Amino acid sequence: MAPRNAIIVDWRMEKPISEFKSKSGLKRIVAAFFYSLDGFKAAWREEHAFRQELLLAIAGTIVALLLHISVFEKLVLIAVLVLVLIVELINSSVEAVVDRISLERHPLSKNAKDFGSAAVFLACGLALVTWVVVLADRYW
Repeated sequence: MAPRNAIIVDWRMEKPISEFKSKSGLKRIVAAFFYSLDGFKAAWREEHAFRQELLLAIAGTIVALLLHISVFEKLVLIAVLVLVLIVELINSSVEAVVDRISLERHPLSKNAKDFGSAAVFLACGLALVTWVVVLADRYW
């Protein structure tokens, strides 16, 4: 095995390949599953916003499943909650990379973090509007 920070060159592509490059086949799927679990654990442990949004998504999913609306409407209500979680995870990833590079204040770092925050804001807004429209259409 190559040293921990070695770059391996694939002679067919003559391009550096990271030793962390994914495996193939079933090994890749199993590894990806465990990497995802690690990501969920880290997000739960490190990210307050993710914990709050996850608890809200769980509660919202239960409410959506109990409502007397179509299966499609239930799916849409749950999907927008999951979308918020997805965008929050991506935002947290951007923030982690920015902080990994440098904790020094820099306008580009601020932009990257602000863009991620804006994306979460838009996803939350979409979720809110979707819930209002579906519930208003059904109950008012």
